[in-house]
Amino acid sequence: MIREATEKDLMDILQIYNDAILHTTAVYDYNVHTIEERKQWYEKKKQEGYPLLVFEKNKKVAGFATFGPFRAWPAYKYTIEHSVYVHEDFRREGIAIKLMQELIKIANEREFATLVAGIDAANIGSIKLHEKLGFTFSGVIKKAGFKFDQWLDLAFYQLELPGPKAPTEG
Repeated sequence: MIREATEKDLMDILQIYNDAILHTTAVYDYNVHTIEERKQWYEKKKQEGYPLLVFEKNKKVAGFATFGPFRAWPAYKYTIEHSVYVHEDFRREGIAIKLMQELIKIANEREFATLVAGIDAANIGSIKLHEKLGFTFSGVIKKAGFKFDQWLDLAFYQLELPGPKAPTEG
């Protein structure tokens, strides 16, 4: 079941995110986050009106997804960047694609024009998932990060959406 996250889900979300920090190159961070940081992140998502979805399976958060601003400048207001993470026990069950499909639906309803994915270039599974959803390759920033004693390249993929019927600069 996909639903909007609540504050009660934050410990599960934190566990999934910290696992990605500690064991993968999906997050270019070194240090685990605290529950206080996740609460601030959650509150900011809510205040700014961005979705924070969870996939619940057997009464446990099996994955989560969200999107937010791509860049801070006003002219980027129709472009968003997303994140999707799945608990290690639930990977390869189609959860990420279902969460992404829901995010894309919400992005379309809100008339965004471009959905951006920043993916570690070695993460072939995530790249294939995004390509399956219609994302196209936009470029690579070589040596964008350094983690696990190696340089990491960051690949960008984008999904072009219909966007607003009447975009404005205001």
